[in-house]
Amino acid sequence: MEPTAVPPYTFKDFASDQEVRWCPGCDDYVVLRAMQKALPEMNVRKEDVVFISGIGCSSRFPYYMDTYGMHSIHGRAPGVASGVKLANPALSVWVITGDGDSMAIGGNHLIHALRRNIDLNIVMFNNEIYGLTKGQFSPTSLLGQKTKSSPYGNTQPPFNPGELALGANARFFARIAGNSPKLISQVLVDAHKFKGTTLIEVLQNCVIFNDGCYDAITHKDVKEDKQIFLEHGKPMLFGKNREKGLVLRGLKLEVVTLGENGITEADILVHDANEKDPTLHGMLIRLEYPMATGVIRSFEDYTLEERENALTEQIKAKSSFTKTDDLFFSGETYEVK
Repeated sequence: MEPTAVPPYTFKDFASDQEVRWCPGCDDYVVLRAMQKALPEMNVRKEDVVFISGIGCSSRFPYYMDTYGMHSIHGRAPGVASGVKLANPALSVWVITGDGDSMAIGGNHLIHALRRNIDLNIVMFNNEIYGLTKGQFSPTSLLGQKTKSSPYGNTQPPFNPGELALGANARFFARIAGNSPKLISQVLVDAHKFKGTTLIEVLQNCVIFNDGCYDAITHKDVKEDKQIFLEHGKPMLFGKNREKGLVLRGLKLEVVTLGENGITEADILVHDANEKDPTLHGMLIRLEYPMATGVIRSFEDYTLEERENALTEQIKAKSSFTKTDDLFFSGETYEVK
C-alpha cells in the first residue's frame, strides 16, 4: 500500500482548541508558535507526530498541539518517548521538558536516551529556575542566585546542558535563544531531519521567577554582539556587521576583528557540526563570549533501532528455530501426565 500523501499544512493545523495558559510574556509562547510553524516544513502527517512531556510549565505543551501526545510523569518523558518510538518507529516523537524536569529527577532518563541514540527529539526549556512550583533553584541556577529555596544564594554549581550532553555521547546538540522564533523553527527542522537523539536547549526567560536571566545575551540591543549563530560549513562570524569571528589559538577559542592585525575571513574557523571528535564542539559549548547558538553538533551514528535490528537479523540467520514451538520443544522436555 502506498503511503498517504502529506497535506499542505499551515501552522494553524497544529494548534489545538485549548486555551494556552502560560504567563503573559513567557518565551514558551514563542517556542510553541515556532514548533507549529516548523511542523509543516517536516513533511510528516499530523497523526504521525507525538509530543511527550514530563512535569513543569513547558510540559503543558502537548495540550496546545493538535497532534497525539501525553503529559507523562515527572522526569520520565524520555523513557515514555523511547517506548513510543520503539513501538512505532514511523512516528516523529518529541520530548518537551524543562531544566528541572530533565536534569534533576529526570537526569538518568535524559543521559541514557542520549547515550542510546534512539531516533527522537528532546526540547529542553532552560529558564534556570523551577517555575511551576514557584521559584526554587534548579540544576542550572547560577551560583549565588537567590531563590525561594536559596534565599541567601545558591551554593550548588550549575549543570551546563551541552557539556552534560557531550558527556553522554550525544550526537546532536543545539542551543537557541527563546526570543528567536525563526531560528527556533530552523533548528527544529534540522533536528527532525537528523537520525538519532537530538537535544535542543532553549534559553527561555521566566518573567515571574527569573526575569531577565538571559538579557545579557538575548536582549535585542546586544544579541548580535553577544551571540554567534553557527551554521555547518560557514565561517564563525558574528557582530552587527559580522565583523568579528573566532579563531583557535592553542587550546582556546579567541575573538578577533576582521581587518585588525591582518585578520581576514580566511583566518576564521569554519563550523563543522558533523565532526565526530567533540573537542571543538565542547569548546563552543563552554564559550561565554560570544555564546554559541544554532546546531553545535550533528554527528550521524547508528541509532539504537539500527543496532537492535542488525543484531536480531544476525541471530535469526544463525538460528535453527523458525517458530516459537521449535524453541519450546527443543532440548530436554518432558510431559506431565
